[in-house]
Amino acid sequence: MTETPFAFDVQPTVSNHFAWLRTQLGLQRTLMAAVRTSVSLIGFGFTVAQFFQRLRGQVPKGFEAMNPAMPRNVGLVLIAAGVISLILFTIQYHYTVKTLSRGPYAVLVGPEKIRVQPLLVSYAVILIGTFAFGSVFMHF
Repeated sequence: MTETPFAFDVQPTVSNHFAWLRTQLGLQRTLMAAVRTSVSLIGFGFTVAQFFQRLRGQVPKGFEAMNPAMPRNVGLVLIAAGVISLILFTIQYHYTVKTLSRGPYAVLVGPEKIRVQPLLVSYAVILIGTFAFGSVFMHF
């Protein structure tokens, strides 16, 4: 009997296949949670930058000591945090899905195709966040 580098033996049973499917769906739910968090960061950063940009002419005399670029910079940091965290999580998602579809787990994959709509949403939010960052950075 050949020893495997894994501490367990993967058997192609129905229960193991459904456990694999539950793991895939759990990964997709976690990706959607990361998308939701990133959308919140990007949206809040864009709102902070735009809100204070519009209020610039209506600042009371006592608040003029504050750096006028600070709200823009805070907005940029929030947008960048949202985009970068989503990029990193999407990379981790790809790595994990690839790991769970190869090697000893390949026997559990089954014939059905797992749809990756959350991945498409993730790419769209990364693109939108990048445009939002550029918009705030270029003062549009």
